[in-house]
Amino acid sequence: MAEISHPPMEQLQDLEYCIDSNPSWPETVLLAFQNYILMLGSSAFIPALLVPAMGGTDGDKARVMQTLLFVAGIKTLLQALFGTRLPAVVGGSFAYVVPIAYIINDSSLQKISNDHERFVHTMRAIQGALIVASSLQIILGYSQVWGLFSRFFSPLGMAPVVGLVGLGMFQRGFPQLGNCIEIGLPMLLLVIGVTQYLKHVRPFKDIPIFERFPILICVTFVWIYAIILTASGAYRGRPSHTQHSCRTDRANLISTAPWFKFPYPLQWGPPTFAVGHSFAMMSAVLVSMVESTAAYMAASRLAIATPPPAYVLSRGIGWQGIGVLLDGLFGTGTGSTVLVENVGLLGLTRVGSRRVVQVSAGFMIFFSTLGKFGAVFASIPVPIYAALHCVLFGLVAAVGLSFLQFTNMNSMRNLTITGLSLFLGISIPQFFVQYWDERHYGLVHTNAGWFNAFLNTVFMSPATVGLIIAVFMDNTMEVERSKKDRGMPWWVKFRTFRGDNRNEEFYTLPFNLNRFFPPT
Repeated sequence: MAEISHPPMEQLQDLEYCIDSNPSWPETVLLAFQNYILMLGSSAFIPALLVPAMGGTDGDKARVMQTLLFVAGIKTLLQALFGTRLPAVVGGSFAYVVPIAYIINDSSLQKISNDHERFVHTMRAIQGALIVASSLQIILGYSQVWGLFSRFFSPLGMAPVVGLVGLGMFQRGFPQLGNCIEIGLPMLLLVIGVTQYLKHVRPFKDIPIFERFPILICVTFVWIYAIILTASGAYRGRPSHTQHSCRTDRANLISTAPWFKFPYPLQWGPPTFAVGHSFAMMSAVLVSMVESTAAYMAASRLAIATPPPAYVLSRGIGWQGIGVLLDGLFGTGTGSTVLVENVGLLGLTRVGSRRVVQVSAGFMIFFSTLGKFGAVFASIPVPIYAALHCVLFGLVAAVGLSFLQFTNMNSMRNLTITGLSLFLGISIPQFFVQYWDERHYGLVHTNAGWFNAFLNTVFMSPATVGLIIAVFMDNTMEVERSKKDRGMPWWVKFRTFRGDNRNEEFYTLPFNLNRFFPPT
């Protein structure tokens, strides 16, 4: 048999900067701004989806978007400094849409006739539910319970889960791109061409600008192209759905956004609390924990770091719980998760530097206070972001599948677990999603609204369904006989902080804080 030329590798080698190495300051600033532009897609889309249903105006939408960006900057900075310390951007989560929709449709809130008053009362109800639900994540994180649970993970169990955190986002890819094919398709082709076929072209010194700054380059050209189409009347008389997706002047964010606004806690008034709302929101907290764990695994690989040990993972989940608490206090309208698209950007640019993400957090905080400035970039058409998602989500999915190199994929046991968890991880959530209608009823539809929201949220998450199936089967089928096949000899040293010497380099707290919080 021919010699294998690509043996399993614990760390990716095809990257320029790892978690602790830093590009020059001009590169760092541009890379950070690129991260900021990318995360604007989710930050603008979530308020655009939820605020009108709450009764809010375009002005309310702009204010919620500013708050979401401001708090995202704080959460990202806290996570990069004191959490997992991975180069991960923490932003608004789509996992919270189902329980938030349940709160929006609460009969007591729907009775309010004045739209603005209903918006404020709904926001306060969402804030109260987030504050209570955050306690679950804080407890599971800082008590090390999530770390103990992570000891049941293996490369075989994590591969489909990380894969699904990328593949499960397929609805945010080509389906949204296809809403304006004349903008989305050129963007997709341009991103692929610039990052893959022009990456070795270096017109300026030794900096591969096409590989390093693909989003800044591609978004600029296609956005200008979209502005020209809009100004030339190309969408005049077209259906409203097409105009909403394609036009660059339909967001109405720029005109309604204030020039300067500093978000502050309880800006919408005191939160209100309801038991049902809080229980429903806890389902989204659990889902975001699973999705964030998978994203942390992918980020660690793309930053040339070791998989985060159980102690570090719990620490990160605890800080993410504090992030959800901040969401509740400030009123962002949704909870927190690690943004998968920004994780994919680490691989696309081959830069896994922690400093880049920390500087991007500064951009989020600064530009969120300058309402008009942020609104200009938030008016970028969704199909442009959808084209980026096609590449970035696919890249994260591939990183997840790369964990299979440490397992024996000639084993029928492993093939069954991988195939079943991947297939059902996509199929089951899609089955639940197709029963979701405009009244926000799902497949589970009992008289207990909070129970409906809880189960619908869990089973509409591909990564969560995949984790349930993969981890359960991996820990109940021929466990002792399959240790080597599962990849445990490689994985076991990363379970504890002191299991591998490199963990100290990657995950030690700054300012010598490990003296006060010794790792386990």
